[in-house]
Amino acid sequence: MALAASAFIAPASAQTQPTYPNRPIRFIVPVATGGGSDIAARLFGQKLTDTFGQQVVIDNRAGAGGIIGTELVAKAAPDGYTLLLASSANTVHPSMHKKLPYDIVRDFAPVSLLAAYPHLLVVHPSVPAKSVKELVALAKAKPGQINYATGGNGTMAHIVAEFFRSMTGIDVVHVPYKGAGPALIGLVAGEAGLAFYSVSATLQHVRAGRLRALASTGEKRSPSLPDLPTVAEAGVPGFEAGTWAGVLVPAGTPKSIIAKLHGEITRILQIPDVKERLAAIDFEPVGNTPEEFSAIIKKDVVKWTKVVKDSGAKVD
Repeated sequence: MALAASAFIAPASAQTQPTYPNRPIRFIVPVATGGGSDIAARLFGQKLTDTFGQQVVIDNRAGAGGIIGTELVAKAAPDGYTLLLASSANTVHPSMHKKLPYDIVRDFAPVSLLAAYPHLLVVHPSVPAKSVKELVALAKAKPGQINYATGGNGTMAHIVAEFFRSMTGIDVVHVPYKGAGPALIGLVAGEAGLAFYSVSATLQHVRAGRLRALASTGEKRSPSLPDLPTVAEAGVPGFEAGTWAGVLVPAGTPKSIIAKLHGEITRILQIPDVKERLAAIDFEPVGNTPEEFSAIIKKDVVKWTKVVKDSGAKVD
């Protein structure tokens, strides 16, 4: 009888366990508001809120090129209630900073890649270059006289520019701002001559004539500007610097929670209006397994370590 009673009680007891999620989720975005990654995070946050019936709160924690927000997640409880919107910048930091307060591989568990997207090489209209070749020739004729704007040390805008500088042999000067927004304001104002930023951040300025787009950094052309060549097509063969956004959680998060988040994210990526809104900012939906995402992170750490070493990029 005792065994029979135990068998009867166990399922009822299991049913009393809380179902994930049963309270709000914090989605840390380690960059300032307004950029492509922030737009994507808010889109997914709203869809997850609708699905889970629990608020997914977008928490922008910009600073130190994304390190501040990333550290918050690394040190959060591994319970699925703190998510990180990771980007390619997270794979650059290990080679740019001698001491990070976390290990991007060891201290996080990948959930899924959300989207991949290119940057645009844009210049201020005062820069008399209508192509990548003309820009390179101008920079070589005026070494150290052209500035490039970024949202800070170790950001993708920084490392992509250093990659370009290294591959073309030009001498341009880094001007780090406190975030992508201020960097673009400075660029539009003519405080800097060029920058590498996402389509979502630059397209409105390009169409308004406030900036001139010379090329896309991706492996293929930007859907929003199909006549614009890639940097490789424009005369720098082998140059490819696309970037990505994905979701990480603290290491030790239960596999069941990761599986639930993964399932919802990949489902959301198939929703027509999500595809349309991502396409509007040149984000290509991806959605992959945690194992595949982990492999991309490890591969990119190796790639950007070599770029940093070859270019001599430093934290100013």
